[in-house]
Amino acid sequence: MATKSKIFSGSSTEFGAEPNTQASLVDLGLPGVLPVFNEEALRMAVKFGLAIDAEIGKVSVFDRKNYFYPDSPKGYQTTQLHHPIVGMGHIDIDLEDGTTKRINVTRAHLEEDAGKSLHEDFHGMSGIDLNRAGTPLIEIVSEPEIRSAKEAAAYFKKMHSIVTYLGICDGDLSQGSMRCDCNVSLRPKGQEEFGTRTEIKNVNSFRFVEQAINVEIERQMDILEDGGEIVQETRLFDPVKMETRSMRSKEVENDYRYFPCPDLLPVVIDDDYIQAINDSLPELPDQKKQRFMDEHGLSEYDAGVLSATRAIADYFEAVAAKCGDFKLAANWVMGELSAALNKNEVEIQDSPISAKQLGQMLVRIKDDTISGKGGKTLFQALWEQQGDDVDALIDSLGLKQVTDTGAIEAIVEDVIANNQAQVDQYVNAEPDKRGKMIGFFVGQVMKASKGTANPGMANKMLKEKLDAKC
Repeated sequence: MATKSKIFSGSSTEFGAEPNTQASLVDLGLPGVLPVFNEEALRMAVKFGLAIDAEIGKVSVFDRKNYFYPDSPKGYQTTQLHHPIVGMGHIDIDLEDGTTKRINVTRAHLEEDAGKSLHEDFHGMSGIDLNRAGTPLIEIVSEPEIRSAKEAAAYFKKMHSIVTYLGICDGDLSQGSMRCDCNVSLRPKGQEEFGTRTEIKNVNSFRFVEQAINVEIERQMDILEDGGEIVQETRLFDPVKMETRSMRSKEVENDYRYFPCPDLLPVVIDDDYIQAINDSLPELPDQKKQRFMDEHGLSEYDAGVLSATRAIADYFEAVAAKCGDFKLAANWVMGELSAALNKNEVEIQDSPISAKQLGQMLVRIKDDTISGKGGKTLFQALWEQQGDDVDALIDSLGLKQVTDTGAIEAIVEDVIANNQAQVDQYVNAEPDKRGKMIGFFVGQVMKASKGTANPGMANKMLKEKLDAKC
């Protein structure tokens, strides 16, 4: 979660610090130290619970989960088991066929992260970085209702959208801000009892979630079809070799010897506390999608794409507010901008073209200062950061449309005079076929004006003059 300090200490959670420079005595679990619960982590967890319409635990209890890994300095993890902060809730995901499916959330509990084992550059040994130890996590457990890798990826994306909209997580998958453990089991058609499951740990991209699950399905299928049995274990996904590999046998609840943490009192909250947080909730993805459809006439697909992440929605709304046209803004954000972002592997929050610049560019298309084609030229120039002043760039690139009636009329008359064969074809054509033929003349006008003539004015003028010859 996006707290500035850890869940039980005042150590910084900032990413990228030198190893072991952000681990306090509490994080290291030294004798005699006592944890102090970070109230901001509680507030964020309640926020999440309310966003998924979940039961909020008015009394939640921290437990110790005992295990011995090198990156766990205390020999246990402080977590929640029987009395989590968030109880049953649900998340609705959009499927490829246009339908919606509800995935129920079993619970979401607060816990602390472990450190990190590093295996590179230590000459056959491993290093331990405890900067991450004690970072506040909210672990979200779903009911076993997901039936395909695509559904799992959609669920993970929706979860990402919700937590980033809420501002409780920055959602940076590359930094491990959000990770996914994929549990996979198979069963013969018609069998009600679930098969033995395996867990693929710490998958950190939407694409990898889908790939890892499909790879594991194939592995389990091969074993079962050969008469073998699936072993309950924890595995990791190798996206290079496209395989999952065994890490360790999967522990069960009794192996962890859970017991209530003696150093932390139960956390008690009341209705007023919950209501105050509920009143502070922002507009969530599904609400924003519906508003885009209801208020701005966007299609369900467009509204879904533009509300999928907070960054995209904020950018789009800023563009639309600047140009005053939601549909035009949607076309450019989903079209030209999206293509450029994908091609250059850039996230929208890092776009070289700001929302203000794109909005101003669309203003100039709407008021006929530039044509749609000129807009594409201007877009490329802005992307390449040839200038940040849209109007100055229009002037320097010579993109301003000619709207002088006399100037356009002169070009139109030259085009008609210099293309007699095409004029004859137009005159002799059936009236219902002339509309398509006029495109040739418009193209010649645009070529002669080097793209600066207003195509609408040219089209109207050409039609009047050519029809007069019929």
